[in-house]
Amino acid sequence: MKLLASIHLTRFFFLVAGIGVALVGGAFFVPFLGIIGKTVLFVLLFALILDVLLVNLYKEPIRVQRKYQERMNLGDENKVTVSILNQTAQPLQVGIYEGYPLFMQKRATVWNAILLPKKTKDFHYSFTPTERGEYEFRDVVIFVRSTLFLAQRRMVIPLVERIEVYPSVLQMKQYELKVFNQQTLSQGIKKVRRIGNTSEFEQIRNYVQGDDLRTVNWKATSRKNELMVNQYQEERSQPVYCVIDKSRPMQLAFHKMTMLDYAINSALVFTNIALRKGDRAGLITFSDKMGAIVPAERNQGQLRRILESLYNQKTLFKEGNFELLYQTIRKQVKTRSLLLLYTNFESEFAMRRALPMLQRLNKRHVLVVIFFQNNELQELAQQPVHTHKELIEATVADKMSNVKWNIARELRQNGIQTILSKPEDLSINSINKYLELKAKGVI
Repeated sequence: MKLLASIHLTRFFFLVAGIGVALVGGAFFVPFLGIIGKTVLFVLLFALILDVLLVNLYKEPIRVQRKYQERMNLGDENKVTVSILNQTAQPLQVGIYEGYPLFMQKRATVWNAILLPKKTKDFHYSFTPTERGEYEFRDVVIFVRSTLFLAQRRMVIPLVERIEVYPSVLQMKQYELKVFNQQTLSQGIKKVRRIGNTSEFEQIRNYVQGDDLRTVNWKATSRKNELMVNQYQEERSQPVYCVIDKSRPMQLAFHKMTMLDYAINSALVFTNIALRKGDRAGLITFSDKMGAIVPAERNQGQLRRILESLYNQKTLFKEGNFELLYQTIRKQVKTRSLLLLYTNFESEFAMRRALPMLQRLNKRHVLVVIFFQNNELQELAQQPVHTHKELIEATVADKMSNVKWNIARELRQNGIQTILSKPEDLSINSINKYLELKAKGVI
């Protein structure tokens, strides 16, 4: 019974059977057609039995292997290869249903192919995950047909496999190449010249001919009765933090990916650049409560710690508590640091409610507020208008787009550095601001 349950008749079988039945029915008018019809049905039955035996001749005629990278990249195309091995000595026709992860929402047949005896055939596809987390590939379903094409055997290949979607390491490596490559201007990364130098005191030592006289330490000179100078070293290792808002406005989606996940991808890219530039990188996340706090360090495992922390970020998208954020940073971050705050203000009221805490943060640290343009609103505002309804929609969209620019202007007027960015340009704009601040000696 199990064997019969796995056998499915093809459309070709029903087509031939229909012709045979029609010929038998035609015998009422032309008797000779009945003989032809019965012959067709007899041969069809014999061929069907033979076909069923052929597709069931081997217990496991096919072996399937799925190949993919261990960790998928959030928001990027990830390639998957399905390898099908024909283990029989005869060619097989197959229809393959891939067990996609549920978020892909695909159910149709992916491939129809002919597998040569003892040969492997690879099938490729790619998909773009839009959410972090763990997903599951399901079993592969294959319909196996012989060259007679009358019956097909349904086989379920157990191939349940778990995959993890992490913040995009691919984007991280791409931006690393852009920043540390000479050919970067055409790729959106600005080359900036360092102005002056930022230095920290190292020690007092004896004057050596050629030392800058401006570094003479007169108090030490009077005590020692010989010329003493202060020695400085360039202060390269500065603390920088990505501060990610996980509140309700960050739930807004663009190209099926939330603003929060855009911020998480950008934070990973920025962290890698900061570490490569010799700075200490850390991470802070918050919503109505504080989330992850990774102190700024520059040791070997820091990038991995921040990557894992970003991967594990979960939120209920409640209201952001900026006062709690300020109090936490005041206690946890003792030295003056660069804070890249990824947030999203949808109204001037929301920004003004957070403004007092942002001003306090800006007094103690170098604060850069990064929030998002709404691309869809801008596109709607710029579309040609043909009807009264379209005019109203375009006017409202334009007004709402201008709110973002007004927010950015008001933040700058209050001395807070601001980036208003399209989601897809978030990493480039963050890196450029960081390089600009380093060049000016602000950090």
